[in-house]
Amino acid sequence: MTTTIEARLRGIDTFWQEARIMLALAWPMILTNLAQTAMTATDVMMMGWIGPDALAAGALGSNLYYTPMFFGMGLILATSPILAKELGANRHSVREIRRTVRQGLWVALITAVPLWLMLWNAETILLMMGQKPELAHQAGRYMHTLQWSLLPFYGYIVLRSFISALERPGWAMIVVAFAVPFNALANWCLMFGNLGFPALGVVGSGLATTLSNSLMFLGLVIVVLRERQFRRYRLFGRFWRSDWPRFRQILRLGLPIAAIVVFEVSIFNGAALLMGLIDASSLAAHAIAIQICSLTFMVPLGFGQAATIRVGRFLGARDREGIRRAGWTAYALGVGFMTLTAIVMVSVPRLLISAFIDLDDPKNAEVVVHAVTFLVFAALFQIADGAQAVGSGMLRGLHDTTMPMIYAAIGYWGVGVPLGTYLAFGMGFDGAGIWTGLFLGLAVVAALLLWRWLTRARWAPAEVA
Repeated sequence: MTTTIEARLRGIDTFWQEARIMLALAWPMILTNLAQTAMTATDVMMMGWIGPDALAAGALGSNLYYTPMFFGMGLILATSPILAKELGANRHSVREIRRTVRQGLWVALITAVPLWLMLWNAETILLMMGQKPELAHQAGRYMHTLQWSLLPFYGYIVLRSFISALERPGWAMIVVAFAVPFNALANWCLMFGNLGFPALGVVGSGLATTLSNSLMFLGLVIVVLRERQFRRYRLFGRFWRSDWPRFRQILRLGLPIAAIVVFEVSIFNGAALLMGLIDASSLAAHAIAIQICSLTFMVPLGFGQAATIRVGRFLGARDREGIRRAGWTAYALGVGFMTLTAIVMVSVPRLLISAFIDLDDPKNAEVVVHAVTFLVFAALFQIADGAQAVGSGMLRGLHDTTMPMIYAAIGYWGVGVPLGTYLAFGMGFDGAGIWTGLFLGLAVVAALLLWRWLTRARWAPAEVA
């Protein structure tokens, strides 16, 4: 009996030790995610200052840009679990780490080139989609400056994966902390012609984003070249030396991750399009609810990123108990946080909505009613979304990406979109039906990922290592 109690107490102590390590690793990642979200919000806000046409053209360009951008980012995110596993197997590994980072940068370059070619023809693509010629033309000009931000952003992701695998993500946070005000200043100068710069409108916003992403990449380049812990890896030595097996390994892990990201992004784009078919007030309320959810989502996303590192390092060390402990700790922290935010959404929905619109304006009355209703569904949505975000990160640490991709396809497009469409238009539930579909789709994905984790975490070192 005494032995059992002592074992339980040791287990509790070990959990809290892992929780402290996980929090120290995750919070810079969370703040980095929030800062990058703030940069996007700044772009949209300043486009609105120009006028509705500029905002519409910017939205068209952004919607065309983000799906391929996220696909490429998914490919490159595969460097994170590979680096973590290599460091877990040998924490003094230098050559293997350098080769993985090098091939990650190769993947970034090779991915960016075809995306550049596609996005250069944004105006033609938008015209083929039936968009108004004047908006398509303006969006095309915007894309001609925005598209060049892809490569420096991808390079930043690779270097961020490197420093995060070494459990030093604070440097990425510091770099982004400089990039956020720089992005705002560049937008202010290049969009409106301040401080002697030409007034370029939305074209200036695209240029500001490219300059900001370049600053982020160059900032991390300086860090890895100057910081003693990173400098010894000589990441850019023999850059043009190929390692095709490692290159293929990144693609093998990265393609399913890219597909998962695209499935998730596309379901939210689809939900917005469906909401627009109902009425303008439903679409506005939906935008408010999604914006609130996107901010809170940065927390479990950060815990999922931290879980990938911690699980991956224990996988490399062939530590089965460490894998389980790291995964469950991240899961408890991520889902626990989202449960708290769900309670806040249900308790004070009008307070949250008031940050976006004037509650006392009669013109907003219908939007407020819809937004309050949507936040009730969003509370359930929060928990499922947090569970799938962390669960995906845990499995990524095990180098398990193919089955999660299949689960995402089933949950998002096999359940979420068809069910939401049927409930909204077939059953007459309108926006509430769409949100019900979103929640149930995410819940299916979260449940399948959890089941996969329960299966794989038990045998992972023997299977994968």
